[in-house]
Amino acid sequence: MTILDRTPSHLRLDAALDRVAVTFRGMTAHPDEQNCECHWGSAEDLARLKVPDVELSPDLLRAAWQAKDWDDHASVLRRILPQLSTALVSGLVESLFGIEEVGYSLALGQWQQWPAEQAATVREFLHAWWAHTLTDPDPAVPAHEVLALCAEASTTLSPWLHTWEAQTHAVADQHLAEAVAHWEYDLLGDRLPWEAWNWKDEEATRAELTAWLIRHAPARLRARNAPEELLHRVRLLGLADPARWEDPHWPNHTY
Repeated sequence: MTILDRTPSHLRLDAALDRVAVTFRGMTAHPDEQNCECHWGSAEDLARLKVPDVELSPDLLRAAWQAKDWDDHASVLRRILPQLSTALVSGLVESLFGIEEVGYSLALGQWQQWPAEQAATVREFLHAWWAHTLTDPDPAVPAHEVLALCAEASTTLSPWLHTWEAQTHAVADQHLAEAVAHWEYDLLGDRLPWEAWNWKDEEATRAELTAWLIRHAPARLRARNAPEELLHRVRLLGLADPARWEDPHWPNHTY
């Protein structure tokens, strides 16, 4: 793909990744950082985090962001962010508990309290990735997973939903249909449809997502000829128990 073929959202994402690489170039973990060899990695692995700009193996990269017991979690994140951001966008990051765990790791590092340029760089990366995902017909990471990661990283759902609301084209609507299909089982059981790593009020977050879907999803799904069954699932979200279970279109989910 030449630069002339790239969409504005793709160019924005490329610029955001370049900015991450420049902003965090030369960063290292704290010189005194330690971790348990028996469950994290060898002394040689730890030493690599204290050397700037050396590429880490996929296993070491995963171990670095997944560990929750660093003395200075922020410095480890700053060390790995250039490689981690690229791996995220490429769909090369996996987590047993869901990719939203990466968002929790970012929140744990308190990135929003980093120096202004660093915090702005992380913020722009997340927003650029999300905006590009909504315009990409076949993103490496599904939109509902990127949303969960961004929400966990920022401990807020609203700005990411506002962006989706503003993207009213067919690709964004298709991602919405796929998200509803992925989420409806949990939401109809009054559960947040991803691992809630970082919410003081998980119920309020679930309620916000549900209310947003009730308001915005039906018209967009109908415009894209979504299955009637999916439209009924959204409609059921607006019903209180027991009307929800007694509705003839209740899908007989068991919880």
